[in-house]
Amino acid sequence: MRGVINMEDREIVVLSKGVPGEPCPIAKTLEIIGTKWTFLILRDLMLEGVMRFSDLQKSMSGISPKTLSLRLRGLEEHNILTRKVYPEVPPRVEYSLTEKGKKLQGILVEMKRFGLTL
Repeated sequence: MRGVINMEDREIVVLSKGVPGEPCPIAKTLEIIGTKWTFLILRDLMLEGVMRFSDLQKSMSGISPKTLSLRLRGLEEHNILTRKVYPEVPPRVEYSLTEKGKKLQGILVEMKRFGLTL
């Protein structure tokens, strides 16, 4: 059947236009992860596991500290990543993906697969 995806033990999802007046699940996902830099943050955390703010900034040439802070805060608010602050001087902050965040790996892999065909 066209538009149906069954990925291992996951629920079967049918691609459809949705219900008028209800938010589209794809649009909701893009609101969270579709902004500039967010995919690179997710990619780096998937590859590295745990990263500090300075390491994330170094891995993304051109991102400002303000933008990185905003993206990290947004992902934390949506329970995509966790922020752990250590009571040290200077303060040490580490970021890692939650289980919910790790579920985005399939999206990133498929985007890479598509990008390799361009």
